[in-house]
Amino acid sequence: MPRLAVRVLLLAVSFCIIIPLTSCVEDSRIQPLPPSFSPTTTPVYAMIVKEKTNPYMLKMYWGFEMACAEIGAEAVFCGPDEYTAEAQIEIIDKLVEEDDIDAIAIAANDADALEVSLRAAMEKGIKVLSLDSAVNPDSRMLHVQQASPEKIGRVLVQAAYKMINGKGTVGLISSTEYATNQKLWIWWMRQEISENHDKYKDFILLPTLYGEDRIDKSAEMVELLLDQNNNDDLKLIVTPSVVGMLAVGRTLAAKRSDVLFTGLGLPSEMAEYIEKGNCPWMYLWNPIDIGYLAAYSADALHTGKISGLVDEVFSAGRVGQRIVTEGADGGTETLLGDPVKFDSDNIGEWKSVY
Repeated sequence: MPRLAVRVLLLAVSFCIIIPLTSCVEDSRIQPLPPSFSPTTTPVYAMIVKEKTNPYMLKMYWGFEMACAEIGAEAVFCGPDEYTAEAQIEIIDKLVEEDDIDAIAIAANDADALEVSLRAAMEKGIKVLSLDSAVNPDSRMLHVQQASPEKIGRVLVQAAYKMINGKGTVGLISSTEYATNQKLWIWWMRQEISENHDKYKDFILLPTLYGEDRIDKSAEMVELLLDQNNNDDLKLIVTPSVVGMLAVGRTLAAKRSDVLFTGLGLPSEMAEYIEKGNCPWMYLWNPIDIGYLAAYSADALHTGKISGLVDEVFSAGRVGQRIVTEGADGGTETLLGDPVKFDSDNIGEWKSVY
């Protein structure tokens, strides 16, 4: 079936952008082909995001698309209308059925629920990797990790501690309870507290609330925190969700609340809050670079430069040489870098970038 057919079918369940580009490259993991293998068609690499309108996900795709242009591959963007594993499974199954995708890079809505579909893709010779939010090791060949989960979790709690001088109640709003990356970051947040009990004895981190990566639902969680906690006690809200950060900022501003907030946010969306002091500082990485690295990783798998094994090295364009390492979940991953701190000193130069 011609390649256009898969795009048309996918429109029933997802939003897809097709960027036809230039030439091609090489290979496979299930049954490795000889180094001399050279395909006669342009490779097609698909990115499946968590939800099609999420601004963070769209920026990841910008980088993915940019790298595909450099590589000489066709980039395909797919995303469901809702943050569910079921919606992503439907997309994966249609990509596999149409048989013209060479690699799938997916930001998972659930670590385990996608396994059957992703294993079917790999059995058909499609290279499968995850980015941002990992699938389990049996469902992928490689994960593109934005930054060390331990470092992210610990730095968020350490930042919150400093902002309230170590005393007070802190609310916590995540995306969904199934988001692999958020669960791991929050685990490390609580680990930081439990390992340093004396330091955090006057620091109370509340149970996690879930905003489902929706502005309206996240705003409801902010209002719930404000309603259920005396403002004298509730000092700060932390959220490792880009969508959550925007909702928290808007809601606190609308309520004229003195509660501070921090977490992981886009500089372009958080600049006004950092400049006003409502968010003293926050962290993130460049989502464009995550997508960019994912495309080069997909290409390295497809061409046989790597097979997803520890200590393999490959070149990833402008982000340089990357090494495959063992991930905390027992699978393999390649790391983008450390989280970047954004504050009043540097937000001005970054807010126009992403």
